[in-house]
Amino acid sequence: MAAPRMISCALVLATLTLSACSATASGPSGGSPTAGGMAGGPGAPSADGPSASAAPSVSALAPEAYKGELEPRHKAMAGALKSVVGAGSVKSLNSRLEKAGEELDGAATALAALSPPEQVRPQHDAYVSSLREFATGLSAAAGKVGSRDLCTSSAVLTDLDDQLKALDKAGEALQDAGDYPADVVTVKAKNKQSRRLGNGTFIRRGGLGGRSSLQIHNGDSRDAVVTLVRGKTKALSVYVRKKAKYKIQGVGDGSYKIYFTHGVDWDGKSRAFTRDCGFERFQETVKFKTTYTATRIRWHDWQITLHAISGGNAKTTGVDPEDFPS
Repeated sequence: MAAPRMISCALVLATLTLSACSATASGPSGGSPTAGGMAGGPGAPSADGPSASAAPSVSALAPEAYKGELEPRHKAMAGALKSVVGAGSVKSLNSRLEKAGEELDGAATALAALSPPEQVRPQHDAYVSSLREFATGLSAAAGKVGSRDLCTSSAVLTDLDDQLKALDKAGEALQDAGDYPADVVTVKAKNKQSRRLGNGTFIRRGGLGGRSSLQIHNGDSRDAVVTLVRGKTKALSVYVRKKAKYKIQGVGDGSYKIYFTHGVDWDGKSRAFTRDCGFERFQETVKFKTTYTATRIRWHDWQITLHAISGGNAKTTGVDPEDFPS
C-alpha cells in the first residue's frame, strides 16, 4: 500500500479674514458745516450705529407636514437595514453596510435641519442623535467585516446591539408622541454566541465509498471546516475542531481541490463562521487512486495540516469568500 504524504504550509491569512479699508474724503471748502434734526429724536440712529432687527425664527412644521418629511426617509432606512440582514456573503454584507451607513447619516442630516412640531422637539432631537450614532456604528462594522472580524449579518447585529436598542427606543418614543413613522428597527440582535459542532461532524457527506483516507490535523487556534471539491462538485465537508485531528475514511477515487475555512461560532443555517473567519485552499490538487493487480490492491492515503509546520511542502492561497464552496 502506497501512502504519500502532503504536509501543508498553510499560513494564517493576515489573516481602508476679511478686512475693510476706507479713505477720508475732504469736504467742500467754505462755510460752516451745519447739521439738521433733533438729537435723540424719533428715528435717530443710536450711538452704536443703525439698529439691527433680529432674524425671523423658522416656523415649526405642522404635524402632517412633519410626517411627510419622515415617511420617505423611514422607508429608505428600514429598507437599508433589511438589506443588511439579508446579505448572503461577506462581500455583499460589506457593501450593504456601507450603503446603510450612508443612508442613515444622510437621513440624520436632513432631519436635523427640520423644525419639528414643538411638542415633539425632545423626541425628534433624540431620534436624530440615535440615527447619527447608529450610522457611525454601521460604518465601523463595515470595517470589521472587511478585516474578517465579523463575517455574517447576525454577528454585525450582535456587535451593534447597544446602538440598535438606543435607536429602537428613540424611534418608538417619537412614534408614540404623535404616530410619526420612525420605527426603522425591525430586527433584534442575538446574544454573542460560540457555537461549535462535534469534531468530525460531516456537513456534506458525499464522495465516499472508496478505499483511500484523508488525515486532517487542525493545529490552529480556531475551528475549521474542510471541503473537498471534485471537478465542479462539492463532494464532502467535515468539521474539525481546533487542536484536533480527524481521519476521513473511504474517500472515492478522483482529483480533489481542498478548501478550508477557519473561524469562531459556526452558524449552521448559513454554513459559515460568524466571527474571525478566513478562507483558503491548497494550491496542489490531491489525487486518490485505487489500483488493482492480480495479487494486490493499492490506494492512496493523504495527510494535511491546516497550520504552518516545519518542513511543510504544500502551499495554500487565500480565497475570495464569494468563491468559497459553502
